[in-house]
Amino acid sequence: MLTLQIIWFLLIAVLLSGYAILDGFDLGIGNLYLLGKEEDKKTMLAAVGPFWDGNEVWLLTGGGAIFAAFPEVYATVFSGFYLALILLLMALIFRAVSVEFRGKSDGAGWKKFWDGGFFVGSLLISILPGVAFGNILRGIPVDASKEYMGTFFGLLNPYAVLIGLLSLAMFTMHGALYLAMKTDGSLRQRAAGWAKNAWVAFVALYIAATAATYAFVPAMFARYEESVLPWAFVAVAVLAIIYTKLSMGKGNYTAAFLSSAVSIAMLIGVAAAGLFPNMVPSTLDTAFNLTVMNASSSQRTLTVMLVLALIGVPIVLVYTTWIYRAFRGKITLHKEGY
Repeated sequence: MLTLQIIWFLLIAVLLSGYAILDGFDLGIGNLYLLGKEEDKKTMLAAVGPFWDGNEVWLLTGGGAIFAAFPEVYATVFSGFYLALILLLMALIFRAVSVEFRGKSDGAGWKKFWDGGFFVGSLLISILPGVAFGNILRGIPVDASKEYMGTFFGLLNPYAVLIGLLSLAMFTMHGALYLAMKTDGSLRQRAAGWAKNAWVAFVALYIAATAATYAFVPAMFARYEESVLPWAFVAVAVLAIIYTKLSMGKGNYTAAFLSSAVSIAMLIGVAAAGLFPNMVPSTLDTAFNLTVMNASSSQRTLTVMLVLALIGVPIVLVYTTWIYRAFRGKITLHKEGY
């Protein structure tokens, strides 16, 4: 039973990492969107157009996995973060509609409205999951009946907001690197500059978040005192962040983008290693923590869902690989485009 619970904990971390890496670059492009000129905006939308909906499959799969494998975590978090999740859902919908509707009319007002929708939607989706994740790392007021006892505004604490800003900088850097990798000319040069500035902000916020975690969430470091294995995530993350900078300096934006993807996955690994075996720490009493042991589904459910995951996840991987291969190379604009 414990083995199945650990497998599902790891699988959820992998699914969320896949979402952060894949949707992270198109969210980052959305964060930079208003900095572009008209032709740049069309190129930016062409960069995300073939991928954004497929990228979001990873988020849906991750949410579904939490619901199936750890229903009490799903119930507590989704009910406690209800208003924030509704805001996130609205941002996802409005952003998607903006991508599809922007090119349906040549009117300046029309384009300006949907441009704003794409930017605001991307910004909110970049920040809100980080804020939610920051609250999970810090812990939330969960009582003995596994009910959230806090308020919406209690979620907007300084530590969680700091993690939200970290995710914003991380996705912005990732998106700028993708643009630099996929474009030529003046947009490539500007994207390279955006990536370098975002890298500085990302590193500064990462250092600040690490210091804040050490000061205010010391329980996160307990696992690192027990074993050297979690330090592998830290080492690879730091090396990937450094290599991203070195690759940008050499103008190798493909390597920089891939290194950025590794750093995103490793940072999620760092957080997961610090949390385990907790999934939702309680600030009221550690006895109320939701863990992989006390919040999971039955052994039969975990087994059946694992079989389904072993069938479904490879299908998603094949589809993702195929679509990125089909649209490989530099971005080219067409008359019928965005």
